[in-house]
Amino acid sequence: MKNLLKKPKPYLVLILSILALLSFPNCNSNSTIAPLEVAAVTNPVAANASLVSIVIPKASVILNRPQIPILCYHQIRNWTPTDSKRAKDYIVPVNNFREQMKALADDGYHTILPDQLYNYLLTGSGLPPKPIMITFDDTRMEQYTIGSEEMNKYGFKGVFFIMTVALDKPGYMTREDVKQLADEGEIIGSHTWDHSNVKKYDLQDWIKQVDRPSQELEKITGKPIKYFAYPFGLWDKKAAAEIKQRGFTAAFQLSEKRDMDYPLYTIRRMIVPGEWSVATLRRVMSQDF
Repeated sequence: MKNLLKKPKPYLVLILSILALLSFPNCNSNSTIAPLEVAAVTNPVAANASLVSIVIPKASVILNRPQIPILCYHQIRNWTPTDSKRAKDYIVPVNNFREQMKALADDGYHTILPDQLYNYLLTGSGLPPKPIMITFDDTRMEQYTIGSEEMNKYGFKGVFFIMTVALDKPGYMTREDVKQLADEGEIIGSHTWDHSNVKKYDLQDWIKQVDRPSQELEKITGKPIKYFAYPFGLWDKKAAAEIKQRGFTAAFQLSEKRDMDYPLYTIRRMIVPGEWSVATLRRVMSQDF
């Protein structure tokens, strides 16, 4: 009888309270509450231990949210006679790019940035009407001189994934260009040092290709580097786990299926080939996302 009357442990009461609160909808929200799971807490019996609970969505919740169209551009320039058919997949003629940006604006799209996408995937938080993300890989100069200038006409902002080996080289952005983009509200992300395949990295490669470039970009921009794009879009589960461990908030691939265990580190994008018309871009976006 004495045992039956014993008071429950304080930490059990707190845990039960948290779970009870999570079962009720937020009175100030019109959104549907997503299923949640409670992460492991610190040992409340340990001396001076504080009870810490982290509420995170299950991977299935993230995977079930409607995907947001994310475009990926590389080069923005007119074709030359020496450009191969394959090369043209990565080279968007200047007028094509301009027409695409205008069409997106005319169609009512609003650009979002990675923090907004992350919050949406994590919590289901609201996004502007017809959200889209525009990203650029490989540090090409015309992404700065043409890409950002064209987007600015429509109030668009983008994400620039930088490979640091190219900085200050002919045809590529300078450190000052990258700093200006960051100052103007564009997001700077990491694209490794020299665009090598992350699936082949050993420990020293991770330091050289990922850690040091992030540190360099942080010095250039004065801002944390929170987002990563896999070179060639290539990744595997081990690489996704490594990117997460190294402190990135999320990572972007290309068109492969997202990983069931690492949905935030295998976010899909779509390369825009140079041959596409505005009509083709609209059609593929509607089919793929």
